[in-house]
Amino acid sequence: MTMLNIDHLSKNYVNKSVLQDLTFNMAEGEILCLLGPSGCGKTTLLRLIAGLEQPDSGRISYNKQDITAMPPHQRGFGLMFQEFALFPHKNVADNVAFGLQMKGQPSAEIVHNMLDLVGLAGFERRDINSLSGGERQRVALARSLAPDPRLLMLDEPLGALDRTLRERLMLEIRAILKRVGVTAIYVTHDQTEAFAVADRIMVLHLGHMEQLATPEELYHHPASPRVAQFLGFTNLIPARIMPHGQVDTPWGVWQLNQPSRPHPNPLPGGEGDKLPPSPQPSPEGRGSLPPSPPGRGDGGEGAVQILIRPEAASLEPLAGPMITGHVETVLFRGRFYQVTMTVGAYQLTFELTHAPHVGQTVQLWLEPRAINILKGER
Repeated sequence: MTMLNIDHLSKNYVNKSVLQDLTFNMAEGEILCLLGPSGCGKTTLLRLIAGLEQPDSGRISYNKQDITAMPPHQRGFGLMFQEFALFPHKNVADNVAFGLQMKGQPSAEIVHNMLDLVGLAGFERRDINSLSGGERQRVALARSLAPDPRLLMLDEPLGALDRTLRERLMLEIRAILKRVGVTAIYVTHDQTEAFAVADRIMVLHLGHMEQLATPEELYHHPASPRVAQFLGFTNLIPARIMPHGQVDTPWGVWQLNQPSRPHPNPLPGGEGDKLPPSPQPSPEGRGSLPPSPPGRGDGGEGAVQILIRPEAASLEPLAGPMITGHVETVLFRGRFYQVTMTVGAYQLTFELTHAPHVGQTVQLWLEPRAINILKGER
């Protein structure tokens, strides 16, 4: 059931457009992550939905009721900030009970249940100043959930914590939100955090929605070079679309028959896999594109960018394109080796299960389903 509707929402500050014609909706119980760099409009969107600011145009509705002009305290929404905003002079129980007391609700049982939910049972009388960063984050989450908000908005809730703690708590936050069943909007600039927490992710850039998709779809099928770059992909190469599903690349003409939706078995060798036929390379293994610097297309008709995802490459033969390159660096990353190599005029990075030697010239075969054809600007 659709609960939140955002319809053509726009916001400007001193002739600067912060949000531009944003339209989307959310289902009951859904966790939506707003992902994007600083200044892309994430926090502004939260403030508009919370009622802390008014849009210049557009409509916000919740459960089919127009709430665009409704005061914040009447919306029944919760907002959790990165700084947690806990009261240092109150103990844990009093911090969690604050929202309930403002509404005149009895709090003792709810506080007990919320602290148990976030793994802080027995912390009621603890001093806030005696807590670790992770414990404070859980107190802030318990306080936000205690009044039973219709919608919970979390603005960079893990931004002030170290990486190890963030990786542990992001999984706990998703589990807690799902256990409660609250509809939530979660703001972050961290791709790993968004993938771990979200049911769907909205990528924002300069106030525009670049893509709205599930984490799996976003990873396997970014909508544009800009989205791919923000997700951390670096293997973006100019190419040109040719007839019959072929792509002219700096290393030959490749046959890339890509499905319009994510493949049900994204890893090679899965049940039902059927690889496209091997490509026919052009003379000397090169295509007709000039060896221009990475990321620059020729600007002609059919110009695109191809994204070669880091897991695409294999040292073992596959029924896909083959490239030859010079190994520049090899880094051991635990589950894989991160290998950077020079292929013609381009530098590519791959994740391999076996490490070649630095300085070695190697052949790599590429899984066609791990190659995306992208249009648009970087």
